Amino acid sequence: MPLQRRVATKYPELLLKDLRKLLSSRIHEERLVALLILITKYSKADDTDRRAVVDFYLKHTRRINNWDLVDISAGNILGNYLLDKDRTLLAHLAESDNLWERRISIMATFAFIKKNEFKDTLHISELLLNDTHDLIHMAVGWMLREIGKRDRKTEEQFLRTHYRNMPRTMLRYAIERFDEKTRNAYLKK
Repeated sequence: MPLQRRVATKYPELLLKDLRKLLSSRIHEERLVALLILITKYSKADDTDRRAVVDFYLKHTRRINNWDLVDISAGNILGNYLLDKDRTLLAHLAESDNLWERRISIMATFAFIKKNEFKDTLHISELLLNDTHDLIHMAVGWMLREIGKRDRKTEEQFLRTHYRNMPRTMLRYAIERFDEKTRNAYLKK
């Protein structure tokens, strides 16, 4: 990761067409560099260029095809973009057949959590409760835990409603920071 970050900082001015080539690479590290550059482009862009970065990101979700690629980019690009916009796109991504788009939907909400806005994370978490993939279970549990770091009452309110139906991995990630007695109480279904 440090090497990819150094490479990305050398080329922040790459055009989207060049980033498309990197993002199309079969080599994971090249896709990672493309996303690191895209995050930098987004953070330095004006509103028009931010929209172009987000459109590019959404057009290439099939190439953002590993958990680390999603986790580093979804909140920093899509989540930040949606902070002051309609967020229904996330529900559409949560219902996608594409695993990575579903993970993007929940990971993008990290930007909202950092602003103490939990409603969309909770909504997307509900949409993904029955997802069959472990990578989704981990991501949802992680975001619920992040809510709990900021507002334990909100996290526990969600858990009391859903913990019996949550996949074990999702639940374990969500309650990871709880004391042992509370964790055990949730784990007894």
